[in-house]
Amino acid sequence: MTPTSTVATAVVQFAPAPDIAANRRTVGELVHTAADRGARVIVLPEYSNYFIDPFDQSLSAHAETLDGAFVAALRQLARETRTHIVAGLLERGEEGRVRNTVVAVADRGVVAVYRKIHLYDAFGQRESDWIQPGETSAPETFSVDGIRFGLMTCYDLRFPEMGRVLVDAGATAFLVPAEWVRGPLKEHHWQTLLQARAIENTVYVVAADHPPPLGVGLSSVVDPRGVVVAGVGSETNVAIAHLDPALVDRVRRQNPALRLRRFRVVADS
Repeated sequence: MTPTSTVATAVVQFAPAPDIAANRRTVGELVHTAADRGARVIVLPEYSNYFIDPFDQSLSAHAETLDGAFVAALRQLARETRTHIVAGLLERGEEGRVRNTVVAVADRGVVAVYRKIHLYDAFGQRESDWIQPGETSAPETFSVDGIRFGLMTCYDLRFPEMGRVLVDAGATAFLVPAEWVRGPLKEHHWQTLLQARAIENTVYVVAADHPPPLGVGLSSVVDPRGVVVAGVGSETNVAIAHLDPALVDRVRRQNPALRLRRFRVVADS
């Protein structure tokens, strides 16, 4: 069946704090704002339930399970707003570490879970001191009206094979909760990589960041041609774009790069 409708998708930019109650209130307000503006899929940043800079032992104290209070609150919001909500959270891990997890929920419950594979051990940071990496398991996706959404997070953007694996699983949009740390040229890297992942995979990319001073902000929705069709600057805000399955089809007919590939991606054991 040829898709005939678009999927209104919101990117939400805010700065999670070391205060779980405040974060839940902020998430609730922003999700309702996005839903009131017509969003059916809503993407929140990395570490939406709890964030502290620099990392410390409070991470494990505030990590939750997938049946914990934060995911329960997301599920309630999804029921109230009849949306799919995607957010990064701290999930309990093993041996004193935590998981950097992205969860997608709908009114029926959790529909996809991705645990960050590529940890941010770069630019002077050591995420792996605190975070337990995810396994290279099957890609995590879910579908809404002709758009298949694939999950990744933040530093994954620097690994193009991550996008290839999601595309091979049928993704036509990548959802990217992030905390893209500020630094020299980091805004340029962020925008360039978002557009590159969209162009090379002929997909939409929806990326939600923390605003300055810790993140770069510039949360964006990029279309399969690499055009930024919606975005937020440096403030707490919501931006919405209408993702069109027919545009993905047209771009892939004009630019059949996926079909013309000569290499495939295989997981590193």
